[in-house]
Amino acid sequence: MLTAISAAPETWLMPLVLRRDLVDQGFNDRAIARLVKSGVWAKPRRGAFVDGPGYAKLDEVGRHAVRSRAVLRQARVPMSLTHTSALVWHNAPSFGLDLREVQTTRHDAKCNRAEAGVRQHSGLLPTEHRTELHGIRLASPTRAAVEFTTVAGVEAGIVQVSHLLHTGQTNSAQLSAMQLYTEHWPNSLTTDLVLRLADERFESVAEARFFYLCFRWSVPMPQPQYVVEDRAGLSVARLDFAWPARKRWVEVDGRVKYEKLLREGERASDVVLREKRREKMVQDITGWECLRIDNDDLSWGRHTAERVRQFLDAG
Repeated sequence: MLTAISAAPETWLMPLVLRRDLVDQGFNDRAIARLVKSGVWAKPRRGAFVDGPGYAKLDEVGRHAVRSRAVLRQARVPMSLTHTSALVWHNAPSFGLDLREVQTTRHDAKCNRAEAGVRQHSGLLPTEHRTELHGIRLASPTRAAVEFTTVAGVEAGIVQVSHLLHTGQTNSAQLSAMQLYTEHWPNSLTTDLVLRLADERFESVAEARFFYLCFRWSVPMPQPQYVVEDRAGLSVARLDFAWPARKRWVEVDGRVKYEKLLREGERASDVVLREKRREKMVQDITGWECLRIDNDDLSWGRHTAERVRQFLDAG
């Protein structure tokens, strides 16, 4: 069995009680409704209740996590969280995740009737494709990754699979084996493309998205995490993406990246200055030119691709 390495926030594990338990404790529906209306309790889904103020502080991903716990608690047959809902618990980035429904798969390959807020997938979920985290039954990271490619677009798939590869929750061999297992699944046409483009070297959502942008708009494909050495052969920098033959490189900036680079007592402006000094050092060593791409640029698609293409052609 594969083991997830992520650690869910404690707030996702807030105490959760079902209506049937409250009735056993002496509460009636009127009392329950009054507590929900006053904000003392919150109702993540029908028949399930949690602390109101705590739930109100959760973001969309956290609320999905709590709802998914409620779905498993209310299930009458053994099942696990799969697809998007499993990725949430494997500490996936939120990009490309459709959190409107909790996604599950029964262990016996059967499928219940449709239920509001829950998408139950048919198919066998064998023991070797399952894991547990905080007592919550999940599809393994590898299974969830391949499942996700069947319900999402190529860009989102690259982001999620690359994240799992980068964090060591799966590897290429495990993904290839799972792809063979699922090759006849419906909606699996994008799986092969996603697995060929996903890369463990991508360190952020923005890097994975930029690589997809190059592929989508026929920009020459760059080398990720290109190592720059000084005259003594010592590594002095790693570039997000580089085209050595064209003497060009791209740095993909984003808020998360700068947060990671912040040192104790520093402000964001300190990181920017340090990055500019790093850029100048690389330029002095290589003679190459740099282009910086941010999250807004990634949303412009064709326009940004043309900008990158012109930058490369100038080399």
